[in-house]
Amino acid sequence: MACPPCQPKQTLSYAFTCYTSMQNALKYFDAQILSEKNKHMKKTNANIDFPTETIQEGKAKILVPKLKAFTKQPSDYAPSKAPVFYNPVMELNRDIAVLALQAYQRIVDREISVCEPLTGCGIRGIRFATEVKGIKKVMINDISDKAAQLARINVQRNKLDERVTVKNKDANLLLAHYSAPHKRFDAIDIDPFGSPTPYIDSAIRALRNNGLLALTATDMAPLCGVHPKACIRKYGGKPLRTEYCHELAIRLLTGCLAMIAAKHDIGIHVIFSHSANHYIRVYATINYGAKKADESIGKMGYILHCFKCFHRKTAKELFRTDQHKCSECDSKMNFAGPLWLGKLADQQFCKTMKSEAKRKALKTGEKIVKILNLISEEADASPTYYVLDKICDRMALPVPSTEKIIKALKEKGFKTMATHFNPKGIRTDANASVLTSIVKEFFN
Repeated sequence: MACPPCQPKQTLSYAFTCYTSMQNALKYFDAQILSEKNKHMKKTNANIDFPTETIQEGKAKILVPKLKAFTKQPSDYAPSKAPVFYNPVMELNRDIAVLALQAYQRIVDREISVCEPLTGCGIRGIRFATEVKGIKKVMINDISDKAAQLARINVQRNKLDERVTVKNKDANLLLAHYSAPHKRFDAIDIDPFGSPTPYIDSAIRALRNNGLLALTATDMAPLCGVHPKACIRKYGGKPLRTEYCHELAIRLLTGCLAMIAAKHDIGIHVIFSHSANHYIRVYATINYGAKKADESIGKMGYILHCFKCFHRKTAKELFRTDQHKCSECDSKMNFAGPLWLGKLADQQFCKTMKSEAKRKALKTGEKIVKILNLISEEADASPTYYVLDKICDRMALPVPSTEKIIKALKEKGFKTMATHFNPKGIRTDANASVLTSIVKEFFN
């Protein structure tokens, strides 16, 4: 016997009841999911067993170790004492990194993937995800359980779960896992406490062709010649304690990068580098091919320095014994290298970075623009610079205005400019004797 047809009112009533039941069920499941998320967050926060505070840098709000809680005496270096590494002084470094990555993305003109294998609290990678347009995904990693845990909290706080992945592995193992052609990253940022050299080989293999590699080195004592043997071990080149040692440090790091890349038939193109505070920073793109690698090796060499008269010169090799004598005063010259003799920045890339600096409201924006202007101007200049303090100290003279000396050198036809490395530094193609005589003229 067939069922009697339902009345319209009964049908509507039944449909409404079903709809209401479904809505209630969805609300229940949403509440359950939210409850689980809250439980997870509480559990995650419960694992942070050290003092923390929330800071804002750029567009990111980050939970970081409360550094004051980890210093017992004024000489303590708080970032290294905390259970998770965070250094507020490196904000300038991170601001420039944001601009460099954005400039790189503009140039390649596509979505990019980024890896930060030594993330600490996650601030750098999170800032990339929040402030750089055109980023498809960011992978941040730290071998420390506490660091990875804190990074996860910060990713959740900034609502980046879908774009930022947090890993808890050894940096080299992580990079090795992504060294297959279809897995490689567009950009890798290595910002260690100390030397980046243990990670360069893995990073190069995990980068796609024309990928961007950013390296920070904070071990300035070896790079500036205080511990030369340590520098030779780590960077494969001899340092020199000169007034331009920070430039030598960048050239030693870049030379190390070029040599490691060449082993894989990969060349490098340095697009930006800078020195600030207690660290140096190098940004380079890599280019596949043995010819590209050979071109990079061709930019390696040595810088010879006379400590008596400040004369310096470059050399591709050191086999000739006459190279060790100063052509100005006949004294024995010392050398640094092998190191990178090529350019330390690309003017067009600096220009793109400057455009990005004007678009983004960065706390250190004005300072960065000044740095970019100086670096752009000295990008095509010859290696090394002079420091007026050093020259005047040798001659027992007061230090004249840097601007006046630059003007005097330009009037004599020399290519001269200031340098970002040192406010008293002068980069010029005039030799030391010419510069010394010009300084003397100011006091005669």
